[in-house]
Amino acid sequence: MKIFIPPLKESWIIDRVNRDWKKYNKKLSTQLINNADILWINAPWIWDKIAKKHIERKKVVCSIYHFEESDLNNEGIKYFNYRDQYIDSYHTISDITKSQLSKLTNKPIHTFPFWINQNFWFEITNKSDLRKKYGFSKSDYIVGSFQRDTEGSDLLSPKLIKGPDRFLEIVINLYNENRNLKVLLAGTRRQYLVKELKNKNIPFKYFEMVNNVQLNHFYNILNLYIVSSRVEGGPQAITECGITKTPIISTNVGMASKILAKESIFNMSNYSTAKPNVDVAFENSEKLIIPFGMEPFINMFKNL
Repeated sequence: MKIFIPPLKESWIIDRVNRDWKKYNKKLSTQLINNADILWINAPWIWDKIAKKHIERKKVVCSIYHFEESDLNNEGIKYFNYRDQYIDSYHTISDITKSQLSKLTNKPIHTFPFWINQNFWFEITNKSDLRKKYGFSKSDYIVGSFQRDTEGSDLLSPKLIKGPDRFLEIVINLYNENRNLKVLLAGTRRQYLVKELKNKNIPFKYFEMVNNVQLNHFYNILNLYIVSSRVEGGPQAITECGITKTPIISTNVGMASKILAKESIFNMSNYSTAKPNVDVAFENSEKLIIPFGMEPFINMFKNL
């Protein structure tokens, strides 16, 4: 059994997933699509870049992370049905996506999160030195967000499914209660929050291009990470916070209910009472470290 994963090179989470898979499953992987028995399309938007002859001749697994409104309109459903005829099995991260997907297809659906690479994500005990390294003081109350918040079409409009407006509302209220608050942003397409934080005079630091080492440092200096999304496939930030023992609260999206304690999950009417539980998040995330977190994927491919 040989598995081919189409290359991405988009500096996105799936790039890390692909690198991990190829590194730790060399005997199951091939760089040549002609030699593959199984195609794992874990970035559905590159479907059209794969020659139809390969899709027709091989077993195909497709990962679906979440659905947006455009995915469920007439054109979206038409395209889904076209693609579905060539797919043998689906993978989702969350039960929410599985429920939506099960209404569109009768193909098998496997639901489990991605693994965690413990060589990248881990707790660092000496947080004071890390804070100094990035220009924060011991007294700063640092709130983090490392997910895109701005639409790529104009780099101005908020990407509402990610809930940056919600994040802003929560941060404003926290800042009114604690003037030591500072926001730490990382990653690309953060223009909306950068602009709004400036307008509200809320102090922040923004690091656009960071590597995994820096991102792990950032998790380790946070007092709080907030997932305020309306729709999510994961997000990976939940398990990355879990394994680094970063305090986190989240809306009930993606895999939040599988990883976080009940008291750590909020809606916009009760976010002020949400409480991080690093012990529960760590315990559930630790089950996903390599190689254990890869086993469900290997079994999925073997049983295809």
